[in-house]
Amino acid sequence: MGGGGSSTRRVTFEADENENITVVKGVRLSDSVIDRMKEPSSPSARPQSQQRSASGSANDEELKKRIAEELALERARRDSEAQKRRLFGKLLERERISSNEHLTRAILRERAATEEERQKAQRFAKQLEEKDRELKKHDAYYKEQLARLEER
Repeated sequence: MGGGGSSTRRVTFEADENENITVVKGVRLSDSVIDRMKEPSSPSARPQSQQRSASGSANDEELKKRIAEELALERARRDSEAQKRRLFGKLLERERISSNEHLTRAILRERAATEEERQKAQRFAKQLEEKDRELKKHDAYYKEQLARLEER
């Protein structure tokens, strides 16, 4: 409706006491619009305006329907994203729990192996002490036998 540029224009309206617009400032009208405004209003023009308002309300209904559909799609997209985040969070939590359990089992195995090695070392130490006592007994016995032989 007029104005071929994409720049923003300042438009002002002035109204009379019956709220009829009398002056529109800042809007460029095409020649065909000006000619139609100059023509006396005819009764045939009124049904067209009624048809336009009927089609306008149909367009409004279609626009409302389209907006509702777009809002529903956006809501569904957000819900889908939220569900993905929840599922990803649950997956991460399960992975964390599994990893902690694996780590705990590994720590327990390591502690058990360490305890087993400690007990084994104690057993070997006792065996070594026992062997040492036996060797000392044998040493004392052989020294005694050697001393007896030397006396003869």
